[in-house]
Amino acid sequence: MISVHQRAGRYALQPNLFSPAAWTALLIAVVVLALLPLMNLSFPPGHPLHVSSYAVSLIGKFMCYAMAALALDLVWGYAGILSLGHGVFFALGGYALGMYLMRSISHDGGQPAGLPGFMTFLSWHEFPWYWAFTDHFLYAVLLVVLVPGALAFVFGYLAFRSRIKGVYFSIITQALTYAAMLLFFRNETGFGGNNGFTGFNRILGFDITSPQTRATLYWATLLMLAGCLVAARAITQSKLGRVLTALRDSESRLRFIGYDPAGFKLFVWVVSAIMCGIAGALYVPQVGIINPSEMSTQNSIEMVIWVAMGGRGTLIGPIVGAGVVNGLKTWFTSALPEFWLYALGLIFVLTTMFLPQGIVGLARRIAQGRSGRK
Repeated sequence: MISVHQRAGRYALQPNLFSPAAWTALLIAVVVLALLPLMNLSFPPGHPLHVSSYAVSLIGKFMCYAMAALALDLVWGYAGILSLGHGVFFALGGYALGMYLMRSISHDGGQPAGLPGFMTFLSWHEFPWYWAFTDHFLYAVLLVVLVPGALAFVFGYLAFRSRIKGVYFSIITQALTYAAMLLFFRNETGFGGNNGFTGFNRILGFDITSPQTRATLYWATLLMLAGCLVAARAITQSKLGRVLTALRDSESRLRFIGYDPAGFKLFVWVVSAIMCGIAGALYVPQVGIINPSEMSTQNSIEMVIWVAMGGRGTLIGPIVGAGVVNGLKTWFTSALPEFWLYALGLIFVLTTMFLPQGIVGLARRIAQGRSGRK
């Protein structure tokens, strides 16, 4: 009988993107990214080596998106689970930390601001029970992990045990995201309604708008992205990763040789949701706002486009795709804002037609062509 590891090797033709040369290139990229905040702090504006605060914040935001794309690649690229609802996990992580940031808002004298304005507007006199202990940073960090993870566990357990898969699973995840967005739009839920959370000015007692705090948040995001990449690499290259690859290629055969796919699906689904929640938590203090629009189905679909354009099932590809697509989005929304959605649709169509393996797959074919000519 063919083992699952042999079967994974037969069906999965993954490129070797983590050769010594690739690790060297990654290390160089990390060092360059880590130097950008130092160039912002060390050189005055107008200096040739100065990097603007806007650029630092923008790249920090892109790294949060890259982390979310990496999380989606774990479930779609390796386990074959196409999720159209990862935006809800991203937003829940942001809301979890946003609750702490809202309670850290202080006046000029350093005194806590008290109840947020949206609670005062509703004539509330105290925080609701689910806001308890959110003035403690460590508890907020715990919520960042537990809330997306718990929702993913409950949803995934019910869906995978019911053997819901394929397009049906994708539609259900999209419905989950849309339902969560409608819930958070309601003022009485206690999460700010349409406006969400904004006006943050302190984190751990530090001014959130200061260049030093911005640099620290940037470095924390870079470190977390690198850690998630290493963790995802360890998962996908382990025996568990081989089972996930076999699950993606032929779930029925995997079940036939004695494996229960539900448990493996549930594990990678929860891990992916937690990674996405962490990305959302790092996103909020750098952007300065979190509202229900982060749960929109459009955001979740954009994540799929990041992964597809970069190259799903490669880990590196989604990070590249998130950077490229969001870089184009930044340019389009400032130069030609009315054409961005058309450009996004065109990117997806062209990627599907001409780059089925994404940017990473194209780079691999070019490298193979050069080695063949040599």
